Amino acid sequence: MEMDKEFLDIKEEIEELGVEHLLDILPIIRNMPPVEVAELLDDFDAEAIAFILKNLDIEQQGLVVSEFNISKQLELFKILNKREFAIIFEHMPPDVYVDLYQHLEPEEQAELLPYLSLHIRENVIKLSKYPEETAGGIMTTDFFTVNAGITCQEVINLIRLRAPSNKALYHIYVIDENNVLRGIINIEDLIKAQGDTLVDEIMTTDYEFAYVDEDREKVADIIAKYDLITLPVLNYDYQLIGVVTSDDAIEVIHTEQTEDLEKFMGIVQEPEYFDYMGTSTVIHFKKRIVWLIILAIIELFSGMVINHFQPLLQQIYVLALFMPMLTAMGGNAGSQSATVIVRALALGQVNIKEWFRIIWKEIRIAVLLAIILGLLTFVNAMILNSTRAIPEGLSISYISFVIALAMALQVISSTFIGAFFPLLVKAFKGDPALAASPAIATLVDITGLLVYFSIASLLL
Repeated sequence: MEMDKEFLDIKEEIEELGVEHLLDILPIIRNMPPVEVAELLDDFDAEAIAFILKNLDIEQQGLVVSEFNISKQLELFKILNKREFAIIFEHMPPDVYVDLYQHLEPEEQAELLPYLSLHIRENVIKLSKYPEETAGGIMTTDFFTVNAGITCQEVINLIRLRAPSNKALYHIYVIDENNVLRGIINIEDLIKAQGDTLVDEIMTTDYEFAYVDEDREKVADIIAKYDLITLPVLNYDYQLIGVVTSDDAIEVIHTEQTEDLEKFMGIVQEPEYFDYMGTSTVIHFKKRIVWLIILAIIELFSGMVINHFQPLLQQIYVLALFMPMLTAMGGNAGSQSATVIVRALALGQVNIKEWFRIIWKEIRIAVLLAIILGLLTFVNAMILNSTRAIPEGLSISYISFVIALAMALQVISSTFIGAFFPLLVKAFKGDPALAASPAIATLVDITGLLVYFSIASLLL
């Protein structure tokens, strides 16, 4: 708590005095975690950030730049001398610098590569061949391996000799002469073991792993499910080629949640480094307009339905008063159902093979909701219609009953659509989130009006 207050005080002081003030507190900054330094600098432009970075040691520069989002990293790449940037680049974690490299234009990649050391250059080219959405696309080569058959003391000697990074020492991977993964050693078990104990005796052979081409979301799910710090990534010959860390998994989960939210709200997706404030109004407009135009065209059917039942509205004009309430309630019920199903599918709580049980469960829920909402609608209709002229031969209570019945059926039909639509999309290998909020709301508007006027036509 004390550290948080100190950080906020420094941040406020810098915002007041400007970036030049950072030079006065460089000793403090050098002892701060990279993520906090990145947060301090994030509000400044790339030129100011580059100025401050040059006053930090190179290891800290690499770690701080790693904490920036991709858009900020790309800005720094454009303004820094390529030789200077290459040095920073080499001190970033492998999974981070590969991600940055993949976001560079081909000509920018060609500008950077000559300044990289041979080892880093080969690593970048090797890792960049894996698609971004796969385990290979998010893995790092920062891991520590030893050969099977050696003693624990020999492993400790190798650690001292190679001086691996702290992240690489979460687990030690035991491989054979063909780089096939044989087992995993927890660093705690290594420290506790006797020096002459063979690594084969303390390594775990029952471990989770991912293939290099597995979807990154599945990889993140495995890490979350088994509460892992790292997950080995293998090719189909079971050779160890990388690891995915828990912080990478968290980043994947956040990214996937953002993507699902954008799909759910009918927003055209942009790359992960899409920056809200740094993006022009026109670009935001383009992201949203596509779905809205499509949905507006579909909504024309609502107008056609209303036009078809125009004579009924002229005869019993009170029906028009409840149209907004009916469509809104249908949209709410459908979106609720869709949200629950999409979430359950994403978490693996249900699958499409259980579609009948899912639909049946949602229908039962919908009936209970329909009873309550139908009663509320009946009372509301009785109150609103009490002072209005009613066509001869009809009563206020009967009209209110018809409206309430239509509301109840709308809730049931909307809940069914909200549950069924994501399952249908999933069955065709699509993303259930695409079938959500705007699409559901538009669809239930049309079906709701059809239900409403069909019931009214039959009973009034």
